[in-house]
Amino acid sequence: MKPVRMLSSILTVGGWTLMSRILGFVRDVLIANFLGPGAAMDAFVAAFRLPNMFRRFFAEGAFNAAFVPMFSKRLEAGNDADGFGSLAFSGLALVLMALTGLAMVFMPALVWATAEGFVGDPRFDMTVDYGRIVFPYILFISLAALLSGALNAAGRFAAAAAAPVVLNIMLVTAMGVAWYIGGEVVRALVWTIPFAGVAQLALVWIAARRAGMNIGVVRPRWTPEMAQLVRIAIPAALAGGVMQINLLVGQQVASNYDKAVSWLYSADRLYQLPLGVVGIAVGIVLLPDLSRRLKAQDDVGAREALSRAGEISLALTIPSAVALVVIPIPLVSVLFERGAFGVDDTAATALAVTIYGLGLPAFVLQKLLQPIFFAREDTRTPFHYAVVAMVINAVLAIGLSYYMGWVAAAIATTVAGWVMVGLLALGARQFGAVARFDRRFWSRMWRIVLASSLMGCVLWAAGLTLNPFILIPGLRWLALLLLIVVGVGSYFMLGRLLGAFSKGELRTAFRR
Repeated sequence: MKPVRMLSSILTVGGWTLMSRILGFVRDVLIANFLGPGAAMDAFVAAFRLPNMFRRFFAEGAFNAAFVPMFSKRLEAGNDADGFGSLAFSGLALVLMALTGLAMVFMPALVWATAEGFVGDPRFDMTVDYGRIVFPYILFISLAALLSGALNAAGRFAAAAAAPVVLNIMLVTAMGVAWYIGGEVVRALVWTIPFAGVAQLALVWIAARRAGMNIGVVRPRWTPEMAQLVRIAIPAALAGGVMQINLLVGQQVASNYDKAVSWLYSADRLYQLPLGVVGIAVGIVLLPDLSRRLKAQDDVGAREALSRAGEISLALTIPSAVALVVIPIPLVSVLFERGAFGVDDTAATALAVTIYGLGLPAFVLQKLLQPIFFAREDTRTPFHYAVVAMVINAVLAIGLSYYMGWVAAAIATTVAGWVMVGLLALGARQFGAVARFDRRFWSRMWRIVLASSLMGCVLWAAGLTLNPFILIPGLRWLALLLLIVVGVGSYFMLGRLLGAFSKGELRTAFRR
């Protein structure tokens, strides 16, 4: 494939993801406004994290790592990809139905294991109640993720990337209607989630049918192909979901501090915007592309794809990380500070945003480096690295909490992210030159870092000028918009002058 197609595909996925994240911000602003940091929001966050955590294991984590390379290679070779997909779909559905049933019965134990600090106050019973309502979401979203993986393997990214938009539209609508009629907003929120999962599954199912794929429900059978899929998927589930596990450890620590779960959730939503738009988009596009190239023994093309994906992702990630570190308070204040979300909540959330910002490049690099292993159906090596990173995260989060309180959770997540990147980079050296970035990547990287650093200085100066206007209700959105425009404009101007990217690449990006 040509590098331009890589850019085009990443921009397609990133564009839909950006729309989803913007709607997600609207959703989170409404949640902060209607619920505010406190018992109801803490309970909702802890409950919704349960299906999302398992989703990383059974959907994106396991199947992007195991299913997509195997499906891609069968698709490339014309070896009954639909039959393989149908067996995987049916087997996954069976496992997920059993898991959902067990979760309904043992929900109190799940809540205790993930938010032990809630025991003894009203948040525990609320979380158990909400968890039983939202947990079936995992069944529908995991099956949707499998179909999305099949679409991605065929080079069709739009429908799969658009599916999360459905969730946020439905949640925003449900909260708005509940508020308008005087209903209980949090109840409307949790009851909408499983129905949104059904809608997402329907969307990708229709897209797969239109793409000519005949993946459906068949009698589950234990075949050599399914045995291989499970063998690859089990370690991939942990390797791909390491960030979720680290966040869960952080939640366990934060649950012992009033409002801390809500603060970390709000900060998580901010850094997840660039991570979703850039990192996840790059990983989604890169994995099937590398799998097909390795199947065709196109080592030169594989290295080219990896290097260009690295350029694209870091050219967007590094300036985003600098912005999160330099202007966290204006971002949090304008986006969240209203209703039940006060000034003290802004200060605490901004601190977490700064720490997560320092780890953002690491979180994106993980999405870039893991496909090097996954495309070769090697999930055991990242699994071992994930165990090391998780141990470091747990030790730091728990150990530092005695001295630094709830913020230890954010510090631990960031440090563990960089440890994981270091291990992945060292481990990838075994694959030779095909798994290393080329000379053009390194030539541009220092330019990207310099342009981002200079942009940070410009943002800091602009923030000093515009911060007084952030405090004025009628002008705060305009002030933040001006701050963002100054940051984006200065970065692209400096990057162009320093040669961080070419004029043609900018033209292609803006045209897309």
